[in-house]
Amino acid sequence: MGSLVSVDHPERVRSHVDDAVAKGATVLTGGHTLPDIGPAFFAPTILEGVTDEMLTGSCETFGPVVALHRYSDLDDAIRLANDTDYGLNASVWGTDLEAAVAVARRIEAGNVNVNDILATAYASKGTPSGGVKQSGVGARHGDRGMLKYTDCQNVAVLKKQVMGPQPGQDYAAYAKQTRMSLKVMRRLGL
Repeated sequence: MGSLVSVDHPERVRSHVDDAVAKGATVLTGGHTLPDIGPAFFAPTILEGVTDEMLTGSCETFGPVVALHRYSDLDDAIRLANDTDYGLNASVWGTDLEAAVAVARRIEAGNVNVNDILATAYASKGTPSGGVKQSGVGARHGDRGMLKYTDCQNVAVLKKQVMGPQPGQDYAAYAKQTRMSLKVMRRLGL
């Protein structure tokens, strides 16, 4: 586990853990800062009994905290996973890869890793990677990642003037020809 994003961030992580404990969750391991390692380190933490009413059950903590939720069946687990305004990264774990991939396809996240936390999706440089819902801005990697740094411009060049009198034709003759062409087009419904 590396350092958190800033020296203030461990307090945010601690506030999420404290909120969960105050609302009935149990700390199985961790749950505290690691000042002996550095000013922005938090111990890897596992919380059991997390609910949607807890910050760790409804917000992105962005810290080394795993929030374990109880669920009744697979559909309930997927509902819980998708019941958030965020969707940057998710993981599905299982020994039946076909079943795990089927679950992964139902998760609303920009990256869904099977039997991994992030490295597999992040290392796939040929595919787009980014968040959905309120997570992330755009995509990185793949064609989409490259295109976010480009602007589209259309430069059109008319090589031959087709509207207007042709060489050697006076304007009156051109106008008469145009009116006749429009009448024919109108009759044909064009």
